[in-house]
Amino acid sequence: MHVRTDRGPRTPVLGRCVCDDGRVTEIPRDTLQEQTFYEQVGGEQTFRRLVHRFYQGVADDPLLRPMYPEADLGPAEERFALFLMQYWGGPRTYSDRRGHPRLRMRHAPFQVDRAAHDAWLGHMQVALDELGLSPEHERQLWDYLTYAAASMVNTAD
Repeated sequence: MHVRTDRGPRTPVLGRCVCDDGRVTEIPRDTLQEQTFYEQVGGEQTFRRLVHRFYQGVADDPLLRPMYPEADLGPAEERFALFLMQYWGGPRTYSDRRGHPRLRMRHAPFQVDRAAHDAWLGHMQVALDELGLSPEHERQLWDYLTYAAASMVNTAD
């Protein structure tokens, strides 16, 4: 198993080591490596499923769809998936391709009010519910998503 220890929310991975001679030994607690949230929830596949389902909702939303000027939502879906994967401890592909996320700056051209915030979270809740994550992982991801949605609001109601 590849273990990332350089970024993202993490929890300890407990385990045993099987030595070349067949002995099983405990891994000392102070040498445990940690697994990122990204890895804990299933990696790329999980984040792609989340974002794809989210954009299925956005595609038919009269309030949110106009905020995506591209006719094809595929590029926006790809960017969002890469961003979330990187944020939660996955590959740094988003930054390699696009630089610093600058989320507020990238959303500044759009009127993001409370109604848009609520619609965004509504589609995200549907997508998150369909993932079937553990309650702890779901809560952690939802806490971030609600924080992110609130931070994008740039217009009074």
